[in-house]
Amino acid sequence: MKLQLLRRLQTLIVLTTFTFGSPLGALAQNTSEPWNWSEEYTLSQVNQVRAGRDLNPDSWPDGARVAVLLSYDVDNETIQGLRTGDINIGPLSQGQYGSRVALPRIVKLMDEQEIPATFFFPAWSLMLAPEQAEIIQQSGRHEIGVHGWIHELNTLLDGPTEARLLAQAVATIEAITGTRPVGYRAPSWNHSTNTLQIVRDMGFLYESSLMHDDRPYELLQDGEPTGLVELPVEWILDDAPLLNPLGARYMNPRDVMQVWIDEFDKAWEEGTMFLLTMHPHVIGHRSRMVALEGLIEHIKSKDQVWFATLEEAAHYVRERAGMD
Repeated sequence: MKLQLLRRLQTLIVLTTFTFGSPLGALAQNTSEPWNWSEEYTLSQVNQVRAGRDLNPDSWPDGARVAVLLSYDVDNETIQGLRTGDINIGPLSQGQYGSRVALPRIVKLMDEQEIPATFFFPAWSLMLAPEQAEIIQQSGRHEIGVHGWIHELNTLLDGPTEARLLAQAVATIEAITGTRPVGYRAPSWNHSTNTLQIVRDMGFLYESSLMHDDRPYELLQDGEPTGLVELPVEWILDDAPLLNPLGARYMNPRDVMQVWIDEFDKAWEEGTMFLLTMHPHVIGHRSRMVALEGLIEHIKSKDQVWFATLEEAAHYVRERAGMD
């Protein structure tokens, strides 16, 4: 009798877990009760966007052990209130500092050090100060990518709206710079359920918003290879959480520099990639620039280092992986 009861209980659990269309199946997909989701439904959620094959090459150009990719999310006023419509003069002034003072200071350092960098713009950030494009493009060594329309909260948008805003952003940046961006970085480093398909449909070379790995990899969509290179980011390698622009969680810039030095040293040992993300209105203040200068000095003290834009890195890993 006990064995029969146990078998009936097991059958009930299986039905509860796998049945769709029944009250039990509906319960399993209640988004407020993920502990009741079916296995199939859980996997469908997790597998929307996943890491696929490792694209880290055996070596980088000229036998380098590590690729150093310095990137800047040029959010300026968009992150200081425009994206939410929360218009306050003080935060907006911090945003203008990014274009007026910080970006020229950063580009000057990159050019003096002969280091290529990638600058990701929300379109409105560039529209408010289009002279930024000329400053970046003057040396011919830097890349400009797209970072949304107004740093929109894309996870709150429906698919058609998100697609329209990204198309607007690409067209606007191309009109200002003369070059169509090939790299996409999602606002707030997050994807909606539609983002990856939109990025694929628009033909981007690479994506740089996700955190599945420390190394470049191919993105999977619903378990299928996409042919799209992911150059992953990481909050540890982002100035904003460590050097909060409001000072609420302030770290000494030299302590931040040491965190980044340690991250670089391990990337060099592993023979992988060091991708750092900064924001002009955050890193571009004088004491913080000293920290960036110290990091660059340390990186240059090592041999077998390849500095590149994200576009250059994406082309290289695609070529080595036989994707082109």
